[in-house]
Amino acid sequence: MGSVVEALEQARAAMDVQAWDVTCRLLVAVDSRGGLAEPEDLQRLALSACLTGRDEVADAGWERAYHAFLDRGEVLPAVRCAFWLGLVLSTARDDEARGNGWFARAHRILGERAPRNCAERGYLLLPAALRDLDGGDPQGALRAFADAAAIGERFGDADLSTLGCLGQGQALIRTGETARGLAHLDEAMVTVGTGCASPIAVGIVYCAAIIACQQVLDLRRAQMWTADLESWCDAHPDLVPFRGQCLVHRSELARWRGDWDQAVIEIDRACRWLTGSSDPAAGMAHYQRGELHRLRGEDALAEASYEEAIAVGHDPHPGLALLWLAQGRTEAAATAMRCAVQASSPDLPGVVSELRAPRPRVLLLDTYVEVMLAAGDVAAARAACVELDGVADVVRTGAVRSMAARARGAVAVDEGRYAPALQALGDARAGWMQLSAPWELARTRILLARALRALGDDETAALEEAAAERVFQATGAARELEGSTAQPAPGPATRLTSRELDVIRLVAAGHTNRAIAERLVISDKTVARHLHNAFTKLGLPNRAAVTAYAYEHHLVHGDVHRTV
Repeated sequence: MGSVVEALEQARAAMDVQAWDVTCRLLVAVDSRGGLAEPEDLQRLALSACLTGRDEVADAGWERAYHAFLDRGEVLPAVRCAFWLGLVLSTARDDEARGNGWFARAHRILGERAPRNCAERGYLLLPAALRDLDGGDPQGALRAFADAAAIGERFGDADLSTLGCLGQGQALIRTGETARGLAHLDEAMVTVGTGCASPIAVGIVYCAAIIACQQVLDLRRAQMWTADLESWCDAHPDLVPFRGQCLVHRSELARWRGDWDQAVIEIDRACRWLTGSSDPAAGMAHYQRGELHRLRGEDALAEASYEEAIAVGHDPHPGLALLWLAQGRTEAAATAMRCAVQASSPDLPGVVSELRAPRPRVLLLDTYVEVMLAAGDVAAARAACVELDGVADVVRTGAVRSMAARARGAVAVDEGRYAPALQALGDARAGWMQLSAPWELARTRILLARALRALGDDETAALEEAAAERVFQATGAARELEGSTAQPAPGPATRLTSRELDVIRLVAAGHTNRAIAERLVISDKTVARHLHNAFTKLGLPNRAAVTAYAYEHHLVHGDVHRTV
């Protein structure tokens, strides 16, 4: 047995320095020789297996440790084994029935055989709090999380107090108390930074805090904590459960800051890492990959990625709706967005958003405004702007404020109210500049240019368009580059994009779709899409009507037969 004793000592030493893969391999080898009997070693096996992605080994390890502790008469550590097994099953593996079974078992033995005052009673408040959080009762969740955190503080249990603090932050954000919620997340992250919490708790706090930040579009905190999570993952190369989600977050934030090449690299790594995984991050990864393909005009690849997201149960909107809109399928996009917005409607008045949805409601509303304007439903777009403004007043993060201001400006441009549009779009431009979000800034500049041209300030509009085009060039935004080469005309046609104006001018000059495609160096399908969008926006039924409209509003110039 000398070699078994040696291997156990090596495994315990490896666990102490967080060499989890080494720990797991050594303990599995010892176990195969019948040398793993102590519940503490079975706990080490379960934890190291969980952290290195050996799910079946981890589940069996916690279950055996639970029984071994009970056999030794030690109820409290047995309860902890049942808690961690239940938490992993119900959250990471989406096996709620088995997870709840282990929680019930822990409650039973805690009630029968444990003292009234113990930290373990605080741990068993967490599953109910999570159910309340996901079940639409954030106030109930807040109370339970606060009680758990207080018990953790009383017993000096870093995991419990930190998870309770994290939960309070999540619950407060869901009730609209964003500032207080973010303060609790800050506190939880401070504890994580001290190294007092266990690796499972650390991973949970990192991922949950980043997701909470992204739900209220607190890009600065999300960026900072994603970098911290990246460093933690890189310091533990054998870590599995949190790495895929970390890569997805890195890609999302690279997209926000306009570094699309890096975003593609990160999301490709995430998709490879999560292939065949039951991790919920797999759906996030496929959706994010679809978004990057869509933004670069790679429609077939985008559609395939959205289909992959759907296959693993992830909502493909608003990205897929925006793809349909770009393809000229305006009614399909409008129907999809109406359903998506209705499905994410808040349960309680004043609640920021339904945060159980895969994306924050503000992103749905932002797309909804764009799609409704394209579909000619200005009233619906205006109503969404009112809600966005209300959310911005509650959340008060820079990105939400900028998004709300841009939506308000877009509606004002569509309605021909150019002075209010300039004010709103100027506020949005300043906000995106402060957040270093060049893509969102470029989209805002294009709207601003349309308002400026309508008011006769062509020179300033040209400067805004040139600044936007530089971003489109740098990121490889194919559709925006395609539409930025011509100037929109003033008057009733200002709701059209520059490329849509190009197309209707050439239609009015008598050109076929094929001839227009050759002249503009775009596809026939793209011409048809632009023409369909123009018909929809102008309320015109056919080519003859759009030709009459173009001449009536002086959109056809003398040189249109030669060049655009």
